[in-house]
Amino acid sequence: MGKSQFTLSNQVSRNKTSSQKEFDMTHLVQTAQNVAMVILKEAGSRARRLVKSMAYAPLLLASAAATAADPPVTTQIVDLANKLNGVHPGFRAFHAKGIVAEGSFKASPEAAQLSRATLFNGDTIPVTVRFSDGNGMPNVADGSPAGNPHGMAIKYQLPGGTATDMVTNSLKFFPAGTAEDFRDLLLAIIASPPDAPKPTKLEQFFASHPNAPKAFGTAATPDSYADEKYHGINAFIFVSNTGQRQAVRYQLVPEKLVHLTPEEAAKQSPDFLSDELTKRIAQKPVVFHLKAQLAEAGDQTKDGSQPWPDDRKVVDLGVLTLDRLVPNSLEAQKKLLFMPTNLTNGIELSDDPLPIARTTAYAVSFGRRSQPGLVSSGRDDFNARTSNAPTQASTVSP
Repeated sequence: MGKSQFTLSNQVSRNKTSSQKEFDMTHLVQTAQNVAMVILKEAGSRARRLVKSMAYAPLLLASAAATAADPPVTTQIVDLANKLNGVHPGFRAFHAKGIVAEGSFKASPEAAQLSRATLFNGDTIPVTVRFSDGNGMPNVADGSPAGNPHGMAIKYQLPGGTATDMVTNSLKFFPAGTAEDFRDLLLAIIASPPDAPKPTKLEQFFASHPNAPKAFGTAATPDSYADEKYHGINAFIFVSNTGQRQAVRYQLVPEKLVHLTPEEAAKQSPDFLSDELTKRIAQKPVVFHLKAQLAEAGDQTKDGSQPWPDDRKVVDLGVLTLDRLVPNSLEAQKKLLFMPTNLTNGIELSDDPLPIARTTAYAVSFGRRSQPGLVSSGRDDFNARTSNAPTQASTVSP
């Protein structure tokens, strides 16, 4: 398989923050627009008919207001994802296609100095990990630009039957800092087909949110789910045994980082990432280092679209080892829900609003995929398109 291999240091240099390196905005905007066009094209090719809006019975954190005339912004986001990618009963609105692995995590001594969380006490902690492609189409080709960014969600099984989650993706930072901005980004993508008048709604959004195209510019197709670096785009607060508080952002760092060029990615089979992981993990365990980038005084924590400088200290929190896939990944994924706010003592939310918004949106999506027929909030302007169901077995997620 042809590939372009980078060291981690080289990859960081390629993705400098705006304070360190001037971005070619024309190129980044065009790249982001191309990704949006691919998503619109692939969603349109699968859409077959409009479905009548239905009332939605909210689940978990989604309230009854989700069915109101003016639903919460998180419900609007899920509606827009369904409109953009199509409605696929039983599948997630975002990161629909994926594969589930299992293994363990063992923390480093440095982790216990930063946080009193049981997760970091040095015991071997069982984990369930879901790798995924980025959009809401369960049959998206792994090598398509529409498959970016890729995701890695982790559920740590703690003593006493509890769990804590981490939800990361391959963007170095997020294209929007609030749920409202992310909703507006989705609206702009939908309103910017190839024949849209200039400047398109997407171009206008990028002009007012210059970090959005920069964020998209940090994503690329890896040669393996195991050869990608994943970022926890939101800030969390570690609390130590002495009560010391430290803002952090997570990183999941592979043993090597390998990205394909767009031309190489286009030549791969549709499910090459899942197929490759299946073969790889049967031969040897997949290893990641969980790391934390530490904020310094003055670093803001409330906006996931604003990365911290690359020179901030990074601490190795421990080793995550995956040694097997679950027997029936498709069915396993239907029962899994990863929530950024599912924390444990010693790890707290910061003032970043996105973890709560993400959890609420995931709950809306989980409720719909768990109850066939419940596909929208009931608003006529969020009518969703439904697609043909997958006709062959594949490692796709609900």
